[in-house]
Amino acid sequence: MSVPAAYLGIILIWSTTPLAIKWSGESAGFLFGVSARMFLSVMVCAVIMSFMSRTLPWNRAAIKVYLVSSIGIFGSMMSVYWGAQFVESGLISVIFGLTPIVTGLIAVVWLKEEAFSVTKAFGLVLGLAGMVIIFSRGVSFGNLSIFGISAIVFAMFLHSISTVWMKQIQGNIKSLDAVYGGLLVSLPMYAISWLLLSVYGGQQLPETISERTLIAIAYLGIMGSVIGFILFYYVLKNIPASRVGLIPLFTPVLALLMGSYFNNENIPLIVWTGSGLILLGMSVYQWGHHIVRVTPQTVDGAVETEYD
Repeated sequence: MSVPAAYLGIILIWSTTPLAIKWSGESAGFLFGVSARMFLSVMVCAVIMSFMSRTLPWNRAAIKVYLVSSIGIFGSMMSVYWGAQFVESGLISVIFGLTPIVTGLIAVVWLKEEAFSVTKAFGLVLGLAGMVIIFSRGVSFGNLSIFGISAIVFAMFLHSISTVWMKQIQGNIKSLDAVYGGLLVSLPMYAISWLLLSVYGGQQLPETISERTLIAIAYLGIMGSVIGFILFYYVLKNIPASRVGLIPLFTPVLALLMGSYFNNENIPLIVWTGSGLILLGMSVYQWGHHIVRVTPQTVDGAVETEYD
């Protein structure tokens, strides 16, 4: 498979994932939605592995990859699903739009990928300004909304950490193995979460599940988890982690429009404003150096320099 095709596939899947997350928990609860998704994903991976006559490696390096993968599969997903109860689906994608900056900053320190520049700092300021605007909107809508936004931000940080760490350690571990192993490591964590929430939080199995919720869980279990993560780790293995972080730059507008059209979500001007600043910040962060370069220019015999 070509890297550009896989890259495009991730964009399409991630643009539809936030709305599917909302639907998967609307009649069954967030914990059932995410747990059922991951259980289905494990079954799909098992079928694929059986069809390919392959077994999952369990050496030390592979186990480390699975554990790092589970940071995104369990930690990030649990936070996203909980927060999705209180925010619009498109806003999930907007907040995850900050991952290019967070992933890039972590990669600078961790993987020594790129140097930090003035344009990157300016992009960071714009992105943070957009986030402040969105948080101000959350405050005006009450505590649940602000907690939901905070949970999505926390999930974004976990996803970024998992991305950079995976880039460092994946080595020769195949993308399917990383996903399947991460899912298997995550399943006991979901089981423990069920146990704890059933005892202390009154969590119960849903009595009825709507058709839309079932379809959303199936879509997320197959496309969102298995196909999406396989494509993601395949791309991650072949291009720099900071470039992988560009993917959320393309998905927020699509996700916002889908949430508005298919789920009748009201997207206030303040959210569009904050989202626009975040996207502008991401653009400046990634491509600002192409506009402002170090270029010698001669004026009246003197050499002037434009600094990035």
